[in-house]
Amino acid sequence: MAPAETDSGLDHPSFLAAGGTLAAYAIVILAMTAILFGIPYLLFVLF
Repeated sequence: MAPAETDSGLDHPSFLAAGGTLAAYAIVILAMTAILFGIPYLLFVLF
């Protein structure tokens, strides 16, 4: 087989960097959502 047939093309460093960036953004968004909405909700429920 030719290398082009076995290579998905998604192992290029730019794609890996983009994937890491998107994953980091997702983690930040989830954390900020939990902080900005979860903590006030818990305070409202507990007090």
